[in-house]
Amino acid sequence: MKAPPATELDEIDRFCDGLWLEDGLSRATLASYRSDLKHLAGWLAENASERLLDASETTLIGFVAELSRSTRTSSQARYLSTLRRFYRWQISRGRLRQDPTRQLSNPARASRLPKTLSEGQVEALLAAPDTGTPLGLRDRAMLETIYATGLRVSELVNLKLFEISLNDGVVRVTGKGGKDRLTPLGELATEWITRYQNEARGEILAGRQDDALFVTGRGHAMTRQAFWQLVKRYALTAGIPPERLSPHVLRHAFATHLLNHGADLRVVQLLLGHADISTTQIYTHVARERLKSLHASHHPRG
Repeated sequence: MKAPPATELDEIDRFCDGLWLEDGLSRATLASYRSDLKHLAGWLAENASERLLDASETTLIGFVAELSRSTRTSSQARYLSTLRRFYRWQISRGRLRQDPTRQLSNPARASRLPKTLSEGQVEALLAAPDTGTPLGLRDRAMLETIYATGLRVSELVNLKLFEISLNDGVVRVTGKGGKDRLTPLGELATEWITRYQNEARGEILAGRQDDALFVTGRGHAMTRQAFWQLVKRYALTAGIPPERLSPHVLRHAFATHLLNHGADLRVVQLLLGHADISTTQIYTHVARERLKSLHASHHPRG
């Protein structure tokens, strides 16, 4: 595929910079928009000889049709979201008069429940790190924190020392779109973080300074990818099948277990930092499947 012309790259930069200034979107979100739009710009240059701002509805339908033959429905839906955001942003600035994405429809997506763990599996995972070592103590504190709060992995690894209050048992989280929320830690997570800070954090830093709560031997915050590798390693130790894992497996377990124990859906929505409750409702299906399983196992006519 052709590389996008420099003028198109400038157009994409202008859009991403505008979103960053207006909405404070994360670097990961902006990188996704940038990648999708570069793909479209290159495809237009090779297949339609059109620029981004000149792309017609018919051309975009052709682009989406080609995507459908080479990408998953989830990726197609992400591309469509990017295109809609890009063209509507241009309209809001008077650079376009009509939206070429208005007739594009989302691909049909099969209902997919998030992967989660049983409460017993979570207990085994939490107990997997060797807390007799500084790194094991750190890992236990991280696992306890993410399960106690339902943080996204990116939110967990980006936590700063000043964002956590052990006296009050709460953490201030900066979520998607730069929105802050206060989330309770619970007694156990508070105890493990306190122990980690008192016994392990200084030894891991070895005299270096960093304001990240959870640090590595390099003296900096852990990456999302490194934490995911830790989760996979400890899951194997805990005897958890690989198919039960996902990068956000403990976040999903947090939400599911809260609902299983009677939490209100609106409360779970606030704790997860979901802007729309429809995003949270997927967990009601998980909890319902759990109830069906219990009914089938224990009811005399199950």
